[in-house]
Amino acid sequence: MATDWIGSVVSINCGETLGVYQGKVSAVDRASQTISLTQPFHNGIKCPVPEVTFSAIDIKDLKILEIPGSQGCGKSNESQQTDSNHNLTTTGQGYNVRLSSSPNSHNKGLKKPNISGSAAQPIPRRAELKIQEMITLPQQYSKSYVDRHTLDSINQSKAFRRRHNSWSSSSRYPNQATPKKNGVKNGPMKNKDDECFGEDIDEILDTDFDFEGNLALFDKAAVFEEIDTYERRNGARSRGTPNEKPTRYRHDENIIESEPIVYRQIMVPQHSGKEYCTDSGLVVPSISYELHKKLLTVAEKHGLTLERRLEMTGVCASQMALTLLGGPNRLNPKNVHQRPTVALLCGPHVKGAQGISCGRHLANHEVHVILFLPNFVKMLESITNELTLFCKTDGRQVASVKDLPDTPVDLVINCLDCHENAFLRDQPWYKAAVDWANQNRAPVLSIDPTVSELEQPIDAKWSLALGLPLPLGESAGRVYLCDIGIPRKVFQEVGITYHSPFGCKFVIPLHST
Repeated sequence: MATDWIGSVVSINCGETLGVYQGKVSAVDRASQTISLTQPFHNGIKCPVPEVTFSAIDIKDLKILEIPGSQGCGKSNESQQTDSNHNLTTTGQGYNVRLSSSPNSHNKGLKKPNISGSAAQPIPRRAELKIQEMITLPQQYSKSYVDRHTLDSINQSKAFRRRHNSWSSSSRYPNQATPKKNGVKNGPMKNKDDECFGEDIDEILDTDFDFEGNLALFDKAAVFEEIDTYERRNGARSRGTPNEKPTRYRHDENIIESEPIVYRQIMVPQHSGKEYCTDSGLVVPSISYELHKKLLTVAEKHGLTLERRLEMTGVCASQMALTLLGGPNRLNPKNVHQRPTVALLCGPHVKGAQGISCGRHLANHEVHVILFLPNFVKMLESITNELTLFCKTDGRQVASVKDLPDTPVDLVINCLDCHENAFLRDQPWYKAAVDWANQNRAPVLSIDPTVSELEQPIDAKWSLALGLPLPLGESAGRVYLCDIGIPRKVFQEVGITYHSPFGCKFVIPLHST
């Protein structure tokens, strides 16, 4: 009967994936072809569950370590074989075991051996261990009961979980001492585990290491103080103690020591009564219109012609206008149905040519540009050239205020005023353009605004100054500074000490001080 094998100690090999199990047989089910083990060990390590069950199809090899009542009868590994259909036959000592996975097998279950007094009984060997001792201390299994695979698994598990020297690891099995007999150690030839550690392995594995208690024994402050004292005595640089917090820097701060920053890097020969500063704190003084005109004259003498200044002004003004219109959120290929509209109000002077250049660049960036420029009998050559280029774009030119949009536009660029001709404000076209701009209620950007004691007819929200700012009033709105490419030595030639405040940009905001 299959129940006669309950209580036997067996070793079950389930292949490389599941490994090797040892334990006592607690149940054998012939119908489902399963066998259950209690107090199981997996690869030499005690399992956390009290019982495991195996199916016949998973068993590669089954070895009987002890049969109840046999009292350690020796059974060699060579007498146990497993066929390809998971049929296990154990012979050689009078034991016949067969666990078949075939549903039609007539030999289902386990047959108890026929042990009689007349049968030859093998004599137990003195070096063999009791099976109970093997289950309690799996590291002491002898070679006669455990195959080499099991020994390697046990050795690897112990090497991972316990700290031991290389001598004991490499020489444990070749020079293993004679195991215990009847619970008494054989004099000086005792087990090396007991000799080195003196504790049961199960007790060591079940005890958790107290990390917090071990860390509390470490006095960090004392160690740092000792290191700091040693480095000071040897002239080395101290790394600091816990009480000395190192200096922390922001991501935009320079950690390399350098000279102090001089915030007043631009100095003019004559103070104009107003100063500005950049976002970095650099002081930018204003200059009078006479000094500004002299600066442009010297720059033109050195090769910075009017055409170059017009192009530079047009590029910088268009970049600022594109940013005010929404930048990439407004101008992208997926938003063609909401293209912004800009109205340019220009007069017959150089400022008007600057506005036309700005309108050309805006039109090239898919902005609806409407240019207001009255018809004049005679216009400057710079205006004629810029107007010719503007007509090559999709921009629209109008000569009458009546042709300007009735609905509000996105931005109005004001280039009506002139620094040298204040009588233009009395012209009908000028007054009509001013009235339209004030009624349209669109934000106004003024390019190179004039300095006048009279009130500005059009209040600007933003103003763009060129090179160095003029002393502008409150009607100019927020002032921005544009780099038009004047070299540093040109500033020095007119008596201005100059260091560029622009950094990596061509247009920077200025703040009144």
